[in-house]
Parts: sequence; C-alpha cells; structure tokens
Amino acid sequence: MYAEYFGLKQAPFSIAPDPHYLFMSERHREALAHLLYGLGGGGGFVLLTGEIGAGKTTVCRCFLEQIPKRCNVAYIFNPKLTVVELMRSVCDEFLVPYPNRRPGTATVTDYLDPLNAFLLRTHGVGQNNVLIIDEAQNLSPDVLEQLRLMTNLETHERKLLQIILIGQPELRDMVAQPGLQQLAQRVIARFHLEALSEDETAQYIRHRLAVAGMSGPIPFPVDSLKRIHRLCRGVPRRINLLCDRALLGAYAGGKVVVDRHIIDKAAREVFDASEVNELTGAAVKRSPLLLTLVLGMALGALAWAGGNWLLGRSHANAAPVDVAAGASAPAVASDAASAASASASVSASASASASASATAPPPSASAAASAATRRPEAH
Repeated sequence: MYAEYFGLKQAPFSIAPDPHYLFMSERHREALAHLLYGLGGGGGFVLLTGEIGAGKTTVCRCFLEQIPKRCNVAYIFNPKLTVVELMRSVCDEFLVPYPNRRPGTATVTDYLDPLNAFLLRTHGVGQNNVLIIDEAQNLSPDVLEQLRLMTNLETHERKLLQIILIGQPELRDMVAQPGLQQLAQRVIARFHLEALSEDETAQYIRHRLAVAGMSGPIPFPVDSLKRIHRLCRGVPRRINLLCDRALLGAYAGGKVVVDRHIIDKAAREVFDASEVNELTGAAVKRSPLLLTLVLGMALGALAWAGGNWLLGRSHANAAPVDVAAGASAPAVASDAASAASASASVSASASASASASATAPPPSASAAASAATRRPEAH
C-alpha cells in the first residue's frame, strides 16, 4: 500500500523468511558458516539456536540455497511428532519408499531399514544427506534419542546422515540434560544467534529498504532508528513488524519522515502497550485535580493521626485524682481565681497605659532640643 508512496518496488519489511532480504551481520555470517561447516563435517549434530525472530529460519533458507546438488536434504518444520511419525516424515522427505501398514501397526524398523539402505546407496555414488529440523525445542526426549540412534548409520569412513537442529534457547538446555549426554557428545558445531546491536539495527533497516528499491535518503531519521532498536531490542522480526506499521502510519498521515511520534504509535499497535511503556520509560499522566485531592487526603490523614497522638500523650501525662487530692481542690481553685484576677488587673493597667500613650500629644521640637542640652557630657 505504501510502497509506491515511498518509491519502493515492494514492501521491505515482510516477516516471511526471504533469503534475498537476509542481512548478513557478523553474527549471521558466523551462523551460516557453522551450518556450512556441519555439511562437510562427516556426520553428527549441528545446533543453531536463537531468540524468537532472531533470523534462524532465514539463515537456514540461505543455507539451503548454498547446498550443492550432490546433497540430499530433508526438511521438517513441525517436530511435534512421535518416533514413528518422525521416521515416516524423514522417509517422505528423502523420497524413500516403505511398506504400507495399517494405521497404528507400523514400527520404527519399517522405516529405519529402507532409510539405511537409501543412505548407503547414496553414499556409494558420492552424495551427502542432511536432515534439518526447525523448531527443534519442541522435540520430545524419545524423538531426540531416536535421532541420536539414526547417527549410528555409518560406514568405516564417515556417518551417513548429518542432522541440523534449529530452535530457541531452550534447545540448549534440553541437550544439556544428563539423559542426553550421548547426543551432546555428537554435536560437532553449535552457535547461538544473538540480537542486533544499535548500529546493526540501523544497517538492517537501510539494507532492507535498499533491496526493496529505495535509492534516496531513508524516511527514518537517526533518533527514530534508535527508538526502533530500543523498542525491538534488536530482534529482526520485531523490527520488521514495527517498521512496516510505521511506514503505513506515515503514509496514512501524508508524511515522508517517520518521526518518533509515529514510531511510538505504531509500537502500541503491534506490541503490548505495557511493554512499550516499560521500554520507553513512559509515565502515566495524572490530572492536577487528582493530585490535589490525593495530597489533601494525605495531609488530612496525617493531621488526624497527629491529633490522636497528642491527645493520647495528654491523657498519659495527667496525674491520677485520689481522695486526698480532692480535699485540696477548693484551695487550688481559690489560688487559680486569685491568679486570674491579678492577671486581669495587669491587663487592665496595660490597656490604660496604652490608651494614655495613644491620646497624649507628641513632644514639641523645642522640648526635645532642651532635653538634649541637659544631657550630661561624657568624661
């Protein structure tokens, strides 16, 4: 929809694993090199792991394009299978005929024997055989053990089957389990595909736009590229999702530059809003009236608590009243009355003095001068 608007021949940020868009970062080149090494490693297992959307499947597709013609490939992308189902799928991928059995009556041997004959025959004519299993973290322990047994198919020179397991980081933990030590010892190469760095994220976006036909400046300024990396954590699939929606948003708004506002809006449309707020450090906006009410309630609660505390202290400090104290109460009351009367007299005198001072006329200038002449001299 937006491709022509931005001068592109096709949408550059599809999530399909298209090898033409493969961005060969240093990590991706190492991952591909490990797969190619395993191809000529003489059998055993090769492990390629990485986070979801890191580009494992895309690397594998690029690897498939570089496999020589003398190599037969079986590719299984749905490994949630039983042992018998796996063996049948492997035979189907290699086009190996096997005896037809009634449903539920087939055994592993019904598929293993024809497969072994196929591997020996192709080895005799100089062909290699590779079994690739994607999403291998979903394999059950029984299926992993059967795969290990399949690597026992060998000649005096080399093993007849190369197995490549591609999966998420849990695959490493599975292989490290004590019950799969024999399988772990047959791993000849392993690589974990990390996410892209900030610089690689910018290069990745420019690369995909260039492959899609963009020749001029890209619509993402530097601050938008940094924002994309922060929101996507360098994961290529997340980058594709966010950039595709951001370009669509810019097209809908009639803009040729994808700014941070468009990036953030697109992120909230394709990712979880709470996740976006956490990654960007966005704070929830609060109404000033709400803040005033909350502050008033807090101060009221504090004043109430302080009043109760002072009242408790006054009750605690009050002396207990007994019969003997009650007998002297009239005397205390009389003393208090006398003190009150004296205080009232003092207050009345002070008031009278203040009134007299207020009504008395100010001294004249001549009187002030005369008083100054009578001041004694200092010796």
